[in-house]
Amino acid sequence: MQIYKAPLNEMRFVLEAMGYDEVQKLEGYEDFDMDVAMSILEEQGKFCANEMLPLNQTGDQEGIHYDPQEQTITMPKGFIELYNKYKEAGISGLVHPPQYGGSGAPSMLGVMVAEMPTATNKSFSMCPGLTNGLIDAMLHHANDELKDAYLPKLVSGEWAGTMCLTEPHCGTDLGLLKTKAEPQDDHYLITGTKIWITFGEHDLTDNIIHLVLARLPDAPEGIKGISLFLVPKVTLDGERNPIYCGGVEHKMGIHASPTCVMNLENAKGWLVGEPHKGMRAMFVMMNHARLNVGIEGISLAEISYQTAVQFAKDRRQSRSLDPEKRDPNAPADTILVHPDVRRMLLNARAGVEGMRALASYVGKHLDISKKSTDEEARAYSSDIVALLTPIIKSFFTEKGCRYIDDAMQSLGGSGYTTDWCIEQYYRDARIAMIYEGTNHIQALDLVGRKLTIENGRLFRRFNEEITTLIKESKEDERMAEFINPLKKASKALAEVTMGLAMKGMQDPEEIGAVASAYLNLFGFTALAFIYCKKAQYALKKDDAHSKTKLKTARFYMNNMLPEIYGLIPQIEAGKASMMDFDMDEF
Repeated sequence: MQIYKAPLNEMRFVLEAMGYDEVQKLEGYEDFDMDVAMSILEEQGKFCANEMLPLNQTGDQEGIHYDPQEQTITMPKGFIELYNKYKEAGISGLVHPPQYGGSGAPSMLGVMVAEMPTATNKSFSMCPGLTNGLIDAMLHHANDELKDAYLPKLVSGEWAGTMCLTEPHCGTDLGLLKTKAEPQDDHYLITGTKIWITFGEHDLTDNIIHLVLARLPDAPEGIKGISLFLVPKVTLDGERNPIYCGGVEHKMGIHASPTCVMNLENAKGWLVGEPHKGMRAMFVMMNHARLNVGIEGISLAEISYQTAVQFAKDRRQSRSLDPEKRDPNAPADTILVHPDVRRMLLNARAGVEGMRALASYVGKHLDISKKSTDEEARAYSSDIVALLTPIIKSFFTEKGCRYIDDAMQSLGGSGYTTDWCIEQYYRDARIAMIYEGTNHIQALDLVGRKLTIENGRLFRRFNEEITTLIKESKEDERMAEFINPLKKASKALAEVTMGLAMKGMQDPEEIGAVASAYLNLFGFTALAFIYCKKAQYALKKDDAHSKTKLKTARFYMNNMLPEIYGLIPQIEAGKASMMDFDMDEF
């Protein structure tokens, strides 16, 4: 049984609480008022529930079909028709510039829209998701000739896109990359092998545009010698380019998403950006992908939560521990009366709602960083986005899997079967902790790079956000139960951050040993900040939904935030016990 209904009331509340009115005032976003935003969310929610969800489980069970002779891939039944409907629905081009056929919607709205396709059919949604990242990279770094030739068809969804980074001998360490690019008169010939290429080959579109990392003949060694090239499956003159799928991976999940080995044999490519500056351009696409991957954690936890709630309302087992709550007209009570079932469901609910709001908050700052006429405001918001991107990617995907697990556990044995689909949601979600930079790499990026910029400028700016909120809430006694836990947590985070910075300067291994625990500490504290913002807004209203938001915030502060006080001793312990083992003791 597949259950999904777009959480529109919650989405509207989050947009309002996180400051959508600020975004709507930015140049270019004037037409996207709240009524328009909600109309878009409502229509896309219906499309995802009615068109995408029915093909989710069937696509997983059928999988893709690879022809090794032709080196082609056929997608599961119904996927081509679904893709054509997806294009017509206008989801693909929502946030892209009107200049290239997009709608030009705010990223803050785009974050909400992106959640729904992933919730209802993650495998399918990965194709347009990657295309959107490629579009972003081209908008920032491609020349006008390439933009004009390729972006209109990418934005419309007529063509799809990929990013080709990893090779058999290099994953995280791209400095080892060997793919070569030989200069020709007006293009380059690219030769090499790329692996783990999502939607590297398929039959949803007539053309696939690949962004490929490769080395020029005069390239410096290491990561500073990498350039970025646009390599189409079919060139603009209709020629089939020699970039072929040499095989596919057999995976735990996302069975309807082809993960390809791509072989390039003198394939024609065109330089994107400057020579040897490919990583700069690719990071635009990777940062876009990391934000989208974080949203996957929200999406699949949301649909798992909805499924678990429906099950809990129907399933009757045992009696309530409180005699007054027992149903006199039935031999047993619904399992929703049992405290531990509620604990699991509320873990998922509070986690998902907090993460959704933090993603929306980052979406707002992404819009400000692009559109504000105030240079200082753009820089400030850019710092907020940079700081929180690794947290969204890592914290959201790790906790998303935990909340799916909670949902599965609440169903008992039924959760482990294919009947309720939660086992598929978990299988599909698990990869998100690995791809687009493993979660530990995100933690190292946070601690080793983001926190060290200008002696902690990014951290100080986020801390300013917390301090401002605390000051705003000082006179409202109703906020005390939310603000006090935030004050305690943010103080602990600041102290741990300072101590870790001192340790890291003396011994980098100390960073590597505790970076993941630190990122989780930061993530829980960031959600506490977000829940205070939600509570602040809810207290201004008097409707039932807002009152429920206060209960959810209270649950988070009392039952989830305290986890940080188990993380702090781990961070303070450092590397000693884990690095004490000799190599031959493993």
